[in-house]
Amino acid sequence: MVQAIGLGAVVLVGAGAQRVTGLGFSLVASPFMVLLLGPFNGVLVVNACGAVTAFVVLTQVWRDVDLRQAVLLIVSALPAVAAGAWMARSLPAAPLAIVVGVLILVALVAVVASERARVLRGTPGAVIAGLGSGFLNVTVGAGGPAVAVYAVSTGWAQRRFAATAQLIFGVLGVASLVAKGGRPSMAAAGWLTVAGGLLAGILVGNRVAARVSPGRAQTAVIILAMAGAVLTVIKGLVAL
Repeated sequence: MVQAIGLGAVVLVGAGAQRVTGLGFSLVASPFMVLLLGPFNGVLVVNACGAVTAFVVLTQVWRDVDLRQAVLLIVSALPAVAAGAWMARSLPAAPLAIVVGVLILVALVAVVASERARVLRGTPGAVIAGLGSGFLNVTVGAGGPAVAVYAVSTGWAQRRFAATAQLIFGVLGVASLVAKGGRPSMAAAGWLTVAGGLLAGILVGNRVAARVSPGRAQTAVIILAMAGAVLTVIKGLVAL
């Protein structure tokens, strides 16, 4: 019962963050899901719940979706999803998580600190960001930071980014589940509290989003992405 309540609370916060900033569900939920449900099944649950959250939010913001950017990032990400699914089954997850988390953190700090580091621009930048997001989504359940690096590099308008990210994360969540060929497993009480937390988080996020300026939302995106990278490293270190 305590586990179910904890899962519901984590999903509530993650869904609320995703509604306000465009990302956040996997960054908030993944470390706790992995802790409570184990590395493989935990990421499966994150992928499933993250996809549902993204598609539900998408129904509210679809008018602002940049379809061209979404297609470019998704098409770039799918090969990395397939490769990452194989690596998640075959290679030690802990060292992989540490290396990836450190690289993303360095990239985020660099693009925030210097205009010259904002290299993920144009089609090549979108391809790199898509590959990184797909790989991270399927391996550690955190595809947001790679897309956030691209958004900061290109000066992507927050409203458009937040909407487009829902389509990207929804498709990648489904693709990750298919690529790993597994079904997320959790007790019925856990699914019920997760569903309740998801709904409550989106409703709360709707109210908060109307009161948050684009500048503050973009700052929150960067903070969440950095936190996700740090947590990815910590997960890897703990699992060593």
